[in-house]
Amino acid sequence: MRMTLRIAHALLRHELRLLVSLVLWVSKRRHGTGGGGRAFGYARGQGAVMFGFAFVCVIETLTMSVLLRHWPTVERIVLVLDLYGVVVIVGLHAASVVRPHVLDDGSLRVRYAAHVDLRIPVTHIASVRRELRTTHQRTDGELDIPVGSQTDVTIELTEPVTHFTFFGRQKSIRLVRLHADDADSLVQETKEAITQARNAPSPLPDPLG
Repeated sequence: MRMTLRIAHALLRHELRLLVSLVLWVSKRRHGTGGGGRAFGYARGQGAVMFGFAFVCVIETLTMSVLLRHWPTVERIVLVLDLYGVVVIVGLHAASVVRPHVLDDGSLRVRYAAHVDLRIPVTHIASVRRELRTTHQRTDGELDIPVGSQTDVTIELTEPVTHFTFFGRQKSIRLVRLHADDADSLVQETKEAITQARNAPSPLPDPLG
């Protein structure tokens, strides 16, 4: 029972994020970029594919309406499910657009649509580099976030960070691979943020302490 509730809660949270993303997308706003951080998009290459899926769903909806015209109750149920499928597909793309990766002075926030959101302190980053990969295998301690089946940035960490999966399971991550539309700028600016963090002066001790 507890597991069922956890799954239902995760699905509901995900759907709400998709709906919020649709609103932000229509209003041309982004999520999590208001604090002065630098946003790096990753959805440029997937738009055509996602809208292709949505178009196929629309065609399927029209076809099923014709085939089920003699069973109005079933037709309505199938219509609702098909339209919901279209909303989900468009919402996934909207979430990818409005939830970019974000780099600020203290952390790199790695995201994908509405179901990956990992904040990495820049002081935990050992190295960041351009590395194109088109195949990925699940490995403990690694998080792969491909777009269009590829990643082009690899981040190695000095110590693990906690990642929560879609259903809330905790995983310790030491290496992250992701995609960015402007991977070169993401790598370069992350390196600069790491250097600034390492060269920042230590706070002076409290003379009254």
